[in-house]
Amino acid sequence: MSISRRHLMGVGAFALLPALGPEAWAQAKDRLVIGMSLEPPVLDPTKNAAAAIRSIACPSIFESLGRIDRNGEIKPGLAESWKISEDGKEYVFKLRSGVKFHDGEALDAAVVKFSVDRLFAADSTVPAKSLYTDIEKVEAVDPTTVKVTLKSPNSYLLYNLSLGDAGIMHPKSAATNDKKPVGTGPFAFKERKEGDSIAIERFAGYRDLGDIKLKTIVFKVVKDPSAQVSALLAGDVDTFPGFQAPELVDRLKKDNRFAVVVGTTEGEVIMATNNGKKPFDNLKVRQAMAHALNRAELIDAESGFGTPIGSHFPPHNKAYIDLTKTYPFDIAKGKALLAEAGYPNGFEATLKLPPVGYAQRAGEVLVSQLGKIGIKVSITQLQWPQWLSEVFKEKNYDLTVVAHTEANDLDRYARDGYYWNYDSATFKARWREVVAATDFTKRDELLKDCQRIIARDAVNGFLYQLAKIGVWKKELAGMWENDPSPSADFSGVHWK
Repeated sequence: MSISRRHLMGVGAFALLPALGPEAWAQAKDRLVIGMSLEPPVLDPTKNAAAAIRSIACPSIFESLGRIDRNGEIKPGLAESWKISEDGKEYVFKLRSGVKFHDGEALDAAVVKFSVDRLFAADSTVPAKSLYTDIEKVEAVDPTTVKVTLKSPNSYLLYNLSLGDAGIMHPKSAATNDKKPVGTGPFAFKERKEGDSIAIERFAGYRDLGDIKLKTIVFKVVKDPSAQVSALLAGDVDTFPGFQAPELVDRLKKDNRFAVVVGTTEGEVIMATNNGKKPFDNLKVRQAMAHALNRAELIDAESGFGTPIGSHFPPHNKAYIDLTKTYPFDIAKGKALLAEAGYPNGFEATLKLPPVGYAQRAGEVLVSQLGKIGIKVSITQLQWPQWLSEVFKEKNYDLTVVAHTEANDLDRYARDGYYWNYDSATFKARWREVVAATDFTKRDELLKDCQRIIARDAVNGFLYQLAKIGVWKKELAGMWENDPSPSADFSGVHWK
């Protein structure tokens, strides 16, 4: 059953905590315990779309040609430099020399070609395949030079090749990276305790080893928000970079042992809607639901953390336009549209929820909001692997709530067979113009058009931009305030 806010806000969440002595807070200066709400199904980002994989493995274990820094800018990764042709169709990458994988294998151009080829091959099953289908061929020019040739210009290619989805893997270990990941990053996989934790340790062969202060990082799975608070207070966990209980933030702010930092994310929280299933294939039904959404009430359920959105685009992006008034909150209008669509008495629907706090809270609010226009919604709770299978892969759902945390992810609306089953020739044509644009000012205008199209089509219920609530011990330095990508870089984290 879902977790009520009243229960979480009660004193019971703290009443049973033991008195804490200084020994509970003793901290090894080379060890860090990071709390996570979700356990990744596997540890290979090319095998599964779960953001939890990238939080652990990218770029700690797997590195890409570029690296996205804390400001969202692209910096050198395994490629120390690159050149782009004037027509935007050729990228030549110069690789770092002497890079080793955790098992001792060497990085060279042939390995990079193997990894990138896997992303766009005809039989590729990688979740982000559509990001790389503009690639025509990859060539190993010499041991340290790779040339990528495109069928047509793609203004996002460099960014996409810097994502964890494009992590460079060796042919010898690629097949088993889901359980025993082997990369070139600053940390190597140590062990996994199913349902409990995943540990990584500093890689002695890393090229910039002197910059890595931590010896061991343990990712501890703590799913329940009240248990997350208990783990922090007891000193069992040093940080929750993505704290999932906003209603408990004030309690932690009052404890001078912690820093509570609120930043931004790329996560659009949406009520994803199965556009290929009746009655949601009817535009008027989706418009009716859009009129039923009270974003202020949904954000209030997050204790005020979040920014309302009217399309699938982050408010901090310079190409953002406010489309929250496309279908303003209007219960009467929602009822009228349902009647016009042939459902004067409403209908029944299911809302399949993943086990994350924001989805649980939003789900309860949405049941009430949609009920006011006559849609009787019942909630089905799913564990994360179930959600990925039933909703994301099999598309066996009516409605769900999820945050899409990838940057530049409007392309999902141009994908064939994506889980919300949206198919718009108009959007696809406009998106092709976006990726082909070499003039970024023109690209921003095209991005605005794309936002308008999916807002007008009410593809999904666009709710709010997820805030990043970071909680960590004040002695910890180097944590990122914002989440510019789904990956999480801990290479600069250290104890003061």
